[in-house]
Amino acid sequence: MKNVLLSADSEISVFRVPDEVAENLEQYCLEFCGHWLHESPDAAGYRVKTGNMTVVSYSEKDFITYLNQYICEEPSVLIATLAGVFEEEHLPKEYIGLPYFNF
Repeated sequence: MKNVLLSADSEISVFRVPDEVAENLEQYCLEFCGHWLHESPDAAGYRVKTGNMTVVSYSEKDFITYLNQYICEEPSVLIATLAGVFEEEHLPKEYIGLPYFNF
């Protein structure tokens, strides 16, 4: 298990995820938000009809739920939400260099 940083245009959070996810974070995140949310019947609850369009509404915590329910046997967990930290350049020293994805 390794730590990663995730956000959805909000405060950055630290999560512990399986090594495979941490080492390929962008790939897993893009599969989640670019395909699974739009195509999987299991993701119907994230789709919201707005006028003539359907949009998806989700957060980084929903990505972790997706990993835990559909992808990984080893559960991912929230370690901390970094209060007031919205950008990488404001990360505390101990989190600099961790894989990061902003949805």
